[in-house]
Amino acid sequence: MRQTSGKEGNPFPGGSSKPGTLFVVATPIGNLEDITLRALRILQEVDLIAAEDTRHTRKLLSHFDIHTPLLSYYKEKEASRSQEIVTRLLAGQQVALVSDAGTPGISDPGGILVHSAYEHDIGVVPVPGVSALATILSVAGLTEPSHLFLAFLPSKGSERRKLLRGLKNEAHALVFYESPRRITASLADCLAELGERRVVIGRELTKVYEEIAHGQLSQLLADFKGRESIKGEFVVLIEGVRASASVRPDNLEDLLRWYRAQPGVSLKDAVASIAKDLDLSRSEVYQKALAVWKEQS
Repeated sequence: MRQTSGKEGNPFPGGSSKPGTLFVVATPIGNLEDITLRALRILQEVDLIAAEDTRHTRKLLSHFDIHTPLLSYYKEKEASRSQEIVTRLLAGQQVALVSDAGTPGISDPGGILVHSAYEHDIGVVPVPGVSALATILSVAGLTEPSHLFLAFLPSKGSERRKLLRGLKNEAHALVFYESPRRITASLADCLAELGERRVVIGRELTKVYEEIAHGQLSQLLADFKGRESIKGEFVVLIEGVRASASVRPDNLEDLLRWYRAQPGVSLKDAVASIAKDLDLSRSEVYQKALAVWKEQS
């Protein structure tokens, strides 16, 4: 088994018949000043850069006057492109792998190529830098550093709620990426399935319109619902359940009372969510809900 260390030595020996090295290079998630000197050197010196989107990466390279050839390596082409890149590496070429922003392999293409490189005894060297995950963790103010990274939540609402439901008793902070199109729906599902929690949301991190919002889940959900338009990519961190926090019950009437106690959740919201989650008729749940909501009056 071939192993590589953090010390590169001379990674580009002239005339060597040995396989090349795959460099997994982190690039800025917004502010170009975040790129490392080492990343710039590697991108300048390799024979080829495998990029998630060559158009995006070409802008980065042009900014730093780097003219290394590019090869597209996007999600739909990972398997076939990996074979081509491994062939080049076995022939002695040095290759850098980059994603559009951040660190390859963290919700971006890269895992298939790295795995294939290991299978062919090709050295893989990380060139670390920025990631949205590390960025939000650094400003979250967590007193316990442990967390569970979920990448992107499922786009389908039923699958998203099922995933969140299985994590309702998770003590670790939950971190996930989200798109502007689904951010309010995902936050609403988080509130319904996890209950009220402290949350930190990063939008457009390191960019001109960077926003870091923190507060209660219901408050930030209301904030984003009230905006005329939502732009930018999001990373969301939700505090894990505490020992003293109320756990969502399974009994229908107790479950309705639990929903009633959640800020920002209406009777209609509770009925719709429970009916779908438990595969019950809405009319049945609605009649129970009416009785539970009347308990407050």
